Amino acid sequence: MQFPSLAQLKKELALFDDKELIELISELAKFSRDNKAYLFFKLHEKESPHLFVEMATEELELEFQKANTQHRYYAKKSAQAIRRKMNKLLKLSKRKEDQIEVILFFCERLKEYGYLKHRHPVIQNLFDIQIGKVEKLISALHEDLQYDYGVRLEEFQRN
Repeated sequence: MQFPSLAQLKKELALFDDKELIELISELAKFSRDNKAYLFFKLHEKESPHLFVEMATEELELEFQKANTQHRYYAKKSAQAIRRKMNKLLKLSKRKEDQIEVILFFCERLKEYGYLKHRHPVIQNLFDIQIGKVEKLISALHEDLQYDYGVRLEEFQRN
């Protein structure tokens, strides 16, 4: 089965009136929790631009609190599960600043909750990859923001 391109879909959507578009969007939101969350953040991002960061960090904090870090095997599995959750959340925001904030929060919590003390190579690689993502995202920002986040990242890596 061949699906139409995005350009073709946009042309067809342009033919719909407002009522039909609202109905179509509400049907899309019913299909998955991710669609509903994405729609929620898009509708509310103008009113409160930091809503995504607040909700994402709150959800990740709950996951860190529930996680088992007593043994390195369970710590590794918990860290991987939380990272998967974080990656799902990151797809809901296209703003690089929000993504940096959430990834830095994740890395801070990995340190705070003692995941890195286990000296497990998988956990260390997971941490290093997230730091690399932050560096890559920072390089795509405006110079002023690059400096601000660069200072914050250096301070984080020193501790």
